[in-house]
Amino acid sequence: MKNITLSADQDLIEKARSIAKAQRRTLNEAFREWLRQFTESDGDAQGFDALMERMKHIDSGGHYTRDELNER
Repeated sequence: MKNITLSADQDLIEKARSIAKAQRRTLNEAFREWLRQFTESDGDAQGFDALMERMKHIDSGGHYTRDELNER
């Protein structure tokens, strides 16, 4: 594993540490998770596809006409 050095506002770092501690993990673990998610997103298309995959169980109940969709 490679070490890196980051710079950030001290108050922000302390707040992040507190959040990580509440989640029972270190700030390093939280950052590694963020970095993994960041690199996996690789653009809006992949993120959209992942979201659609997670929501595939949702059924709107059928097809609707334009007028039905715009009814108020």
